[in-house]
Amino acid sequence: MTTGAIDINRYLHQKKPLWNTLAILYTLLGYIGGIALLLPNGWLNVLGVVLLTHSLLCSAYLAHDFMHSALFESKAWNVAFGNLMLWLNGGCYARFEDLARLHIAHHVNRVDFCRFDLVTFLDAMPASIRSLLLALEWLYFPSLAFLLRLRSIVAPFWEPDRQNERLRNSLILLIRGGLFALLAIVSPKALLLYFVSYIGMLTVLRFVDAFQHTYEVFPVGSDIPKRDRAHEQANTFSNVVSLRHGWLNLLLLNFGYHNAHHELMKCPWYSLHELDRDLFNGDEVHYITLPELLGNYHRYRLSRLYSGQGRGVNDQGDRSLETFYGAIEVSFLVLPA
Repeated sequence: MTTGAIDINRYLHQKKPLWNTLAILYTLLGYIGGIALLLPNGWLNVLGVVLLTHSLLCSAYLAHDFMHSALFESKAWNVAFGNLMLWLNGGCYARFEDLARLHIAHHVNRVDFCRFDLVTFLDAMPASIRSLLLALEWLYFPSLAFLLRLRSIVAPFWEPDRQNERLRNSLILLIRGGLFALLAIVSPKALLLYFVSYIGMLTVLRFVDAFQHTYEVFPVGSDIPKRDRAHEQANTFSNVVSLRHGWLNLLLLNFGYHNAHHELMKCPWYSLHELDRDLFNGDEVHYITLPELLGNYHRYRLSRLYSGQGRGVNDQGDRSLETFYGAIEVSFLVLPA
């Protein structure tokens, strides 16, 4: 089925402010409350790490919806709240408008973008540093995610087209660095646990992102081949938390309904499950639950660097998890540097 057979206005203009309010309040209060729970000693720290990790994840997925201007009719409000969410999850070192533009291009062109070749970059490193980064990845520490974020932060200081961001990034580094220094003075343990929560956010984000597409990757600014809707849907996967218990997908703000999202990218998170139900039968080959992909994420955590994304569907049109390696470091929170 296509969007031509459904009531598009229902998904684009019938907003649910209560759902938005609850999600935004939960994210903000969860962030503040999570940090507060990191300060005392004892089992509350565990609750604090879980709450902070989840609020950071929600901030990322809300930022994604704000990039699509999906939650408010006013673009200005989407930008304002998008910037707020980026401030929480550390994506604020790139301009919200630039992240949104690149992400929308991912939808329009039906490809993924990069500005430099990560594998070539790694191979050019001294062997000892490369081995350390890969060893950390083997141990599930997201060293490459931190590497790309560091490159994005300092990119304005070497890229001519981003020179006007130098003062902006310097001020952000100063403010955020000061806040983290204050947290360290109050409680070094709390700062360490904050870092654990941030690693948790990165791990979940990259796990989900890894298995949503088998798109081609092109350098930013290169000539892009034309891809149609059929190509888009054939190379997009709905890696939901659960097909049986739909409420579990709210944990990731329905981000797993990715085929529905690509069919109507301005559909808000709270309506994606309904849109998915209207568009598909529920037995399509593109449905893969995240628990099914845990083995792939573990098995290919290093080899996917050199093997590419692989294929989620074989030549006969059947699901083929053993050849679905997954993408590496494709994130809507980082501007490729």
